[in-house]
Amino acid sequence: MSTVTFRRASTADAAAIYRLITENLEIGHLLPRTLDDIEIHAARFLVADGGGPVIACAELAPLSERVAEVRSLVVDEAARGNHIGPRLVAELGTEATGRGFATLCAFTHDPSHFVRLGFTIVPHIWVPEKIAHDCTACPLFRRCGQYAVTLPLRAGVTVRPEEPAAVIYGARQLTARRPNIERLQLAHDDTVAPGAAAPSQAVPA
Repeated sequence: MSTVTFRRASTADAAAIYRLITENLEIGHLLPRTLDDIEIHAARFLVADGGGPVIACAELAPLSERVAEVRSLVVDEAARGNHIGPRLVAELGTEATGRGFATLCAFTHDPSHFVRLGFTIVPHIWVPEKIAHDCTACPLFRRCGQYAVTLPLRAGVTVRPEEPAAVIYGARQLTARRPNIERLQLAHDDTVAPGAAAPSQAVPA
């Protein structure tokens, strides 16, 4: 496909973001969003386009001064297989680090995409900010089936997909834990369009 550009979304992109989320609710296990909600939070979204309509999006949503969440991550079906999803997460990870967040988290039915990027599966109670912010008011609370994944952040560290990080669920560690954050690096192959800021569910990318 043609070169993909990543840029900060504006309210003019709200309808395209809404379409992407709505059309992929089932396959991506996405939580529905209203058009009004997306318009209000448009500046939180990073979008990707290939010279035409928006083909992917993801939101960086602050949960507290220290924790931010990747949510509404979705790639259009025709654009999947081009590593656009990981690149969106990479940009959001860079943005979160630059803004001083200590932890990046996500909630997903398929954690493998995030584990490949260095995230660790943790019990939901390890992200109390998410529980307080969204979960307790959700009709699927305690039966949503999602995994919580987290990635520690630190200034000066770039992140790119490498070997999977430790996978921890409950008290059971499934693979060896990495010794330090320097080895947890998300891909940052592409830059955000000039003038844009550096950059819950996820559809396979």
